[in-house]
Amino acid sequence: MKKKLLVAGAHSGDFVWRAAGTIAKAIEEGAETLVIAMSYGERGESGELWKEDPARSEDSVKKIRHAQAEQAAHILGTPILFLDWGDYPMLLTEERIKQLTAIIGDFEPTVILTHSEKDPFNPDHPLAFQAVQRARLLSSGAGVPSAFKNIDPPAWYSFEPHQPELCGFVPDTFIDISSVMEKKIAAMRCMGAQTYLKDYYAELASRRANHARRISGIKDIKFAEAHQSMVPRVTSSIF
Repeated sequence: MKKKLLVAGAHSGDFVWRAAGTIAKAIEEGAETLVIAMSYGERGESGELWKEDPARSEDSVKKIRHAQAEQAAHILGTPILFLDWGDYPMLLTEERIKQLTAIIGDFEPTVILTHSEKDPFNPDHPLAFQAVQRARLLSSGAGVPSAFKNIDPPAWYSFEPHQPELCGFVPDTFIDISSVMEKKIAAMRCMGAQTYLKDYYAELASRRANHARRISGIKDIKFAEAHQSMVPRVTSSIF
């Protein structure tokens, strides 16, 4: 089975900060990838753009964010799909759940990566989690035969939130992104609406590499991204 990674972010920059290395690593290993940006983050995730020009329109911010995310996705080598659901607040409707379910059903990912269930500082991230949770179940028929097309249940992870200790995030999976860290840095440089996050996530990748080295004993891990599995994995061996 071909490996397929679907990364779903609430805002157009989320995939860059939290999963760019994992995306690039998956592509390096021959996987097919797709990024979903549920919104542009035009209202609550574009502070530097609004600071530059408080008189901007939301549509102008969307265009800038669209271009930035497309450039970052191009650097990583992944397609990106913009849903334009709006942000702060993002609203979930039955039609939007159906839209996301159809995307998942068409792409048939083997792995889905999205936000954590809790985030006391961001109103949209938990909604993105809920949307993915529901669409994943609907697209897979909850893992049983159904009266409609369904896919095999994808493995499902949360990527690391900005403040993990306040979001109930307990990492159990570390991805060695050392070979693709330059691509992550280049992708982060594209996100001009949130340049202050670049140094933070570069430092976090170094810190998570320290944890990965201690856990595994693999001494050449220089950069890593941490994720938390939302469902058990089934394998043919304990090794």
